Amino acid sequence: MRIDTLSQVAQLYNTSKPTRTNKTSGVAPMGKDEFQMSAAGRDFQIAKQAVAEASDIREDKVAEVKSQINSGNYNVDTEDFASVLFNAYNSRL
Repeated sequence: MRIDTLSQVAQLYNTSKPTRTNKTSGVAPMGKDEFQMSAAGRDFQIAKQAVAEASDIREDKVAEVKSQINSGNYNVDTEDFASVLFNAYNSRL
């Protein structure tokens, strides 16, 4: 092994140190960023908030079914019930 080649390899890995850069002068400082939401965006936010605040339960339908059950007038169509049950069973297979 030649020793003089070792110094050449060492020089390849000994890269020059980075020099310090000076700050640029004469550049105006940047202003604040601004955000402006469009009218459609505001409408979307209002609609999204209204949906989030709305109840998932339709109280009028629940009250109607409860009153039908309590009065004994609530009837379930057995064919519709069987159809829904069968479709739910098939979807899990």
